[in-house]
Amino acid sequence: MVTKFYQHILALAFAVKVINESPSILPNITLGFHIYDSYNDARITYRNTLNLLFKMHRFAPNYKCDSQKNLIAIIGGLSSDTSFHMADTLSLYKIPQLTYGSFPQKESDIDHLLSLYRMMPNEAHQYIAIISLLQHFGWTWVGLFVTGDEGGEKFLQALEQLLYQHGICSAFTQRMEKASHSDLFIELYDILESYYVGLTNDKVNACIVYGDSQTLTWLRCLIFLRDPDNKESSTFRKVWIMTTQIDFVLLSYQKAWGLELFQGAISFTIHSKELLKFHEFIQIIKPYWNPADAFLKDFWEQAFDCKLPKLHMQDTETCTGEEKSKHRAMTGDKRFELQDLQPWQVTPLSLCNDHCHPGNQKKKKEGEKFCCYDCAPCPEGEISNQDDMNDCFRCPKAQYPNKNKTACIQKTMTFLSYKELLGISLASIALSFFLNTVLVLGIFIKYRETPIVKANNRDLTYSLLVSLLLCFLSSLLFLGEPSTVSCLLRQPMFGIIFSVAVSCVLAKTVTVVLAFMATKPGSSMRKWMSKRLTNSIVFSCSLIQSTICTVWLMTSPPFPELDMHSLAEKIIVQCNEGSVTMFYCVLGYMFLLAIASFVAAFAARKLPDSFNEAKFITFSMLLFCCVWLSFFPAYLSTRGKHMVAVEIFSILSSSAGLLGCIFAPKCYVIILRPELNNREQLIKKCTK
Repeated sequence: MVTKFYQHILALAFAVKVINESPSILPNITLGFHIYDSYNDARITYRNTLNLLFKMHRFAPNYKCDSQKNLIAIIGGLSSDTSFHMADTLSLYKIPQLTYGSFPQKESDIDHLLSLYRMMPNEAHQYIAIISLLQHFGWTWVGLFVTGDEGGEKFLQALEQLLYQHGICSAFTQRMEKASHSDLFIELYDILESYYVGLTNDKVNACIVYGDSQTLTWLRCLIFLRDPDNKESSTFRKVWIMTTQIDFVLLSYQKAWGLELFQGAISFTIHSKELLKFHEFIQIIKPYWNPADAFLKDFWEQAFDCKLPKLHMQDTETCTGEEKSKHRAMTGDKRFELQDLQPWQVTPLSLCNDHCHPGNQKKKKEGEKFCCYDCAPCPEGEISNQDDMNDCFRCPKAQYPNKNKTACIQKTMTFLSYKELLGISLASIALSFFLNTVLVLGIFIKYRETPIVKANNRDLTYSLLVSLLLCFLSSLLFLGEPSTVSCLLRQPMFGIIFSVAVSCVLAKTVTVVLAFMATKPGSSMRKWMSKRLTNSIVFSCSLIQSTICTVWLMTSPPFPELDMHSLAEKIIVQCNEGSVTMFYCVLGYMFLLAIASFVAAFAARKLPDSFNEAKFITFSMLLFCCVWLSFFPAYLSTRGKHMVAVEIFSILSSSAGLLGCIFAPKCYVIILRPELNNREQLIKKCTK
């Protein structure tokens, strides 16, 4: 007999006593009861069920021989198997059956049993509670111990699906055979050897146990047979999670083994209220309080480890009948100590492997369950900010990963500013060239009546110098934070102004060529020698570039944008050119004018003239073409403010090349060698 189960008998006796003594519950009716033990055996269960229905002094199925027995209902059993065995017989006779033990999850399993009434809630509720408990403590690698019957299989089907849905895996599943008798030690030992490895797995520290009221008894017996001295089992340190059907009970011969192995177990239970006066009822129980109670003698002797006087032996303590209070006094401190120890509160790990920390992501291990994985660093540009993330993720566009790939950092805005060294340097260079050009223009205006200024179309010279002034100033539009206005103006203005400058150079070159061609006898080129031709060249060439820029602005105008992808840690504030094709058309046309000027100047470089500009124009156009040819690969290979710096440098260097190559020699003559700046010197050179 299991002493803990005697409390069920006392509870039933107390309930019947209260009902019989109450005039308001069942007036004029007296209840009685018969108790039979199923011994967890189907054959005995069927036999005892028939005994309840028909037995008086002899067993005669389908005959009622006891006129005093009026059976109105049957309570039981404690396990679902026992209840089903009883229901097979009771349903034939329409006898109500009240079951207070466990039952399968599906209602359809008992729908055909019309006379069976279940007093326990559906098992499915505690499945969800088990999942919540595992998630709370982070236990994702658990062991399962279930009884090897239909109830255990249905438990596995339901729970394993929930485990998978919530990212939890079962490390092993051990089906425990339901032994009917405690003397089958050889069979139990063979069973233990098949799954003892699971108990020694140091990665599995949380074990779920599903069974009936005696599951813990059999499990403790198995472990004792494998480890009688508790040398190995004392180091298990498992957290046992018990379902509601399991009782913490031991058989009489198991008392010395103890339940310390299951110390700190977490057991689910049904919500209930304390029975009023039940404790007072227990206090009146004595060894001989009711002769009809055949269980009391066995309970008393097993619970208090003594013998009643009738069975007293020499080496055994005699029961006095007062053992109850004495037992409480002896074990009270120990019980308090056990309740105070809760190993699960230190939250042991129950994982297949260590957590993947932030900055890493899970990597599946081939051939193993999804709870077992390796950890791989996040790819470039991605982060993970929690433990055990399946995949890393990219930061928002305005942020970038930190060095450890665990968090996102806000990107900073970047553009070529006046306040930084590069911007200050370029602006200073542009202003210095602007001032030099102003100085040159002032010199040419002051000495406008000298032969060297008048020799090659004074008006074209002024136009070229003014366009170079504007070229240097246009580079300043590329500095600072791009805005709608600056983006609209800078490329078209640069393209038009440079086209005017190159057109002036082309017109000056054409003038030199035509001038010497007109000096030949009978030449018809004299009629082309006029300001109208040079003005037409400058105007028409500039008009074509202006038309290209106008179409560009009307169809796909440039606009400011934020480039969040080119640089990992910065947001580039830049001007989107709108139409890349139109941008390269502007540069291509300007380059075409430069090639034309270079070809014309190269052809006129050996013409005899003291003030012949063809040689200087050749060098300036050669420098101009080299600068803009190198511009394209440099421009396309850079990003952000360095791309803008490349274009500013190209504007300044090509403009400075025109200024230096064309006007520096003339300024040298005007300022330092004025004796060469006269008509006689010009005639002398021409004669030679």
